[in-house]
Amino acid sequence: MTSHPHGNAERARPVADHAAAVAELLQSVRLAGRTETLPLSRALGRGLAHDVAAPLSLPPFANSQMDGYAVRSVDIPDGGADLRVMPPVPAGSSPQPLAAGTAAPIMTGAMIPAGADAVVPIEKAVPDRFLEPGQDGRVTLPATARGTFVRAAGTDIAAGERALAAGTCLGPAQLGLLAAFGMAEVEVHRAVAVLLVTTGDEVVAPGRPLPEGKIYDSNGTLLEAAMQQAGLVVRRAGVSSDNPAELLALLRDQGQDVDLIVTTGGVSKGAYEVVRQAMADQPVDFLHVAMQPGGPQGIGTFDGVPFLGFPGNPVSCLVSFEMFLRPALSAMLGAPAPRLPLRARLAQPLGSPGHKHQVRRGSLQPDGTVKLEGGEGSHLMHALARSNVLVHVPAGVTELAAGDEVEVWML
Repeated sequence: MTSHPHGNAERARPVADHAAAVAELLQSVRLAGRTETLPLSRALGRGLAHDVAAPLSLPPFANSQMDGYAVRSVDIPDGGADLRVMPPVPAGSSPQPLAAGTAAPIMTGAMIPAGADAVVPIEKAVPDRFLEPGQDGRVTLPATARGTFVRAAGTDIAAGERALAAGTCLGPAQLGLLAAFGMAEVEVHRAVAVLLVTTGDEVVAPGRPLPEGKIYDSNGTLLEAAMQQAGLVVRRAGVSSDNPAELLALLRDQGQDVDLIVTTGGVSKGAYEVVRQAMADQPVDFLHVAMQPGGPQGIGTFDGVPFLGFPGNPVSCLVSFEMFLRPALSAMLGAPAPRLPLRARLAQPLGSPGHKHQVRRGSLQPDGTVKLEGGEGSHLMHALARSNVLVHVPAGVTELAAGDEVEVWML
């Protein structure tokens, strides 16, 4: 990778090419030794390190799908039969084999007795209630086909089958499955540690007085929240001035023991682009990606640590994270879970620069249409806050009419 501290005259890089470059840059975060074993209670949102084979079948034994009577189907002719009632089979018990001509009261989830092959629901029995404990008696049951209301062993998954693939993001359902296998812990990829630095003399931390000509730093909070939601461990370094020496000192002081450094601002071609200036002697490229918003990008390493420089406008920051960093981490580590792409129809027309991939913000409506929120501007935080999807307009598309179909990513 070569340094371009004074600009880059190359044509804009396609979005897919830059996404691939970010993924390649981050390969170091998945090296051997970057996994850990956690109890299930702490593994939520992590990526599974290895395939998991089912250590046992689910269900592990044939069990009843209903409250009713476990029976031998051959004991009940088409006209029904009057059977002697055996002791009940509660869930969690190990029942005795079922003798011919008998029926055993059985609860939902209880093990099917040996010899039984069907369950008759209690509401189809005469009487349609269970006998009192210790009460001997008989029950009349209708004919029932073999296998009725029986959950056979292994019908969910058989022992030895692959239950979860490496790279699966562990949500509640996946963790519940591991618990059903009797697993108390799981090996996952370690969370990525990132140093986040906001730059700019014009930026003031929230909570302080706002001098004329200044703006509050929304980038730091926006990106920190997005990164934490995605499972990263974020170290905030505050707001750096536009002094390159100060930024270098901050990065070297705060950038120890992190996997990634992300800055916002200072990556364009203006006169006071502090990140570009600070990286003059580092293997970092500053280039333009064919994307709107979020065109200016920085990528490389700082003192050997992977480095990404996002633009300074807040919407550009979030779009850069969603388009490049989040997918790379998802593909490599299984966490965060990838954004769910959907197809929706535009509620209104839009225009787009044909040479760029445009990412608009929108709200997916109950009728399946998407309403655009705000315009193309990369500073429209209120419009972003109203949005629940990113709307993608590929390069080469200049006009879309109301009703045209677009891809949207759920936020």
